[in-house]
Amino acid sequence: MKLGRTALVAAMAASLAACGGDDDSGSGAGAGAGGQVATCSLSARQDWARSVLEEWYLFPDLLNTNVNKAAHSSVQSYLNAMVADARAQRKDRFFTYITSIEEENDLINNGSNAGFGIRLAYDEAANRVFVAEAFENAPAFSAGFDRGTEILSVDGQSTASIMAAGGDDAFSEALGPSDPGVTRTFTLRSRTGVETTATVTKAEYSLDPVSDRYGVKILDDGAGGKVGYVNLRTFIVSNAAPQLRTAFQQFQNQGITNVILDLRYNGGGLVSVAELLGDLMAEGLEGQVYSQTQLRPSKSAENSTDLFDDQPQQIRAMKLAVIGRGGTASASELVTNSMISYLGNNIALVGANTFGKPVGQFAFDRSACDDRLRAVTFKTVNANGQGEYFDGLASVMPNTCRAGDDLTAQLGDANEASVSVALDFLAGRTCTPISASAKDGTVKAEGGSPRLLQPVMPSAVQRDIPGLY
Repeated sequence: MKLGRTALVAAMAASLAACGGDDDSGSGAGAGAGGQVATCSLSARQDWARSVLEEWYLFPDLLNTNVNKAAHSSVQSYLNAMVADARAQRKDRFFTYITSIEEENDLINNGSNAGFGIRLAYDEAANRVFVAEAFENAPAFSAGFDRGTEILSVDGQSTASIMAAGGDDAFSEALGPSDPGVTRTFTLRSRTGVETTATVTKAEYSLDPVSDRYGVKILDDGAGGKVGYVNLRTFIVSNAAPQLRTAFQQFQNQGITNVILDLRYNGGGLVSVAELLGDLMAEGLEGQVYSQTQLRPSKSAENSTDLFDDQPQQIRAMKLAVIGRGGTASASELVTNSMISYLGNNIALVGANTFGKPVGQFAFDRSACDDRLRAVTFKTVNANGQGEYFDGLASVMPNTCRAGDDLTAQLGDANEASVSVALDFLAGRTCTPISASAKDGTVKAEGGSPRLLQPVMPSAVQRDIPGLY
């Protein structure tokens, strides 16, 4: 339930809580924010973007409106220059960006995406690229790609030579554009060491937020207790809501109160889905503060408070282990931070330090040009007013447990490194804390290898689902 949000913001389209964009409840303020302009020239689009930021940007004192727009050949470059000071202070790390209304709506409403359907991870020490996760209804999975599969070559070029030529960007280019019909031939090595060749063609597929294979499990904590495990791949797809309801109905039916949320690759997405996930773990907390949304002083009338709502499928989570890494951001961090206020010492971050994104975006649309400006406009804090985790959640969590991302075991497997340590925490066994040291500001800084492979300028879908190709 939202309190204090005016009709203006309520009429806006989805606001995002993701690594590159956050959804709360709005999009489509185009005409009201800066005015609908007849022309789609670069200059007019830049003027429109500047006017939106001048009115709404969360950090007005860090906004440079004197940037020479003529020196920039794209709207995004112009935006980058205007928010450079905020970026230098780690408050806006490519969170303000321009995208396509049509493409983003298709992603949110239908989970539509074109590609191979795999997340990739890079072992820097060994100079090797692996599949961290494969979407079951995408082209690569049926061709033999799955977690732990190593990519030895792409179209005859060895992985080592591609990475040596230009790192993540070079490998992304070798895989080709995210267009249906793009075909690549791979040499693969399975987890058992068998080498094969596979030719795969990119195609449209729907992003499934919760895997039918390992997305929901009931595990044994090794001390006679049952644990509910949920692996949520993304908050960006609205279909995540019914899948989460189904998962927690299973937990409720079996009286489960200890939960593992596996958000290790979850870059965020819709705040509405994050709010539901919080509700599903909060039986008995209805009406209490879940999170607070705060805008710049001139927009304080738009501030809102979200309260826990009653849900038929909800449980009362008594202990919670959140598996996270450098690709864990925004809505994932919002859920975790919000639960600190109520779980205290009964919550832990397991894995590695997270990205650090306590801010979110509203969407401002200029439909005549298919422009959607995702601008940082708000920050979120929990019931204790805590929300300054720009250096990752490890800096604010009551407990942290260091664990690796074990690509030799499937997600949801009780023997997988992070899942195993999460079970240890829930059962009261000891663990080694995560270092809360500052990171370099990218999803590459995960505190250990392997890390998600990500280009410097990720695509729209990679902002919310890091490592996806």
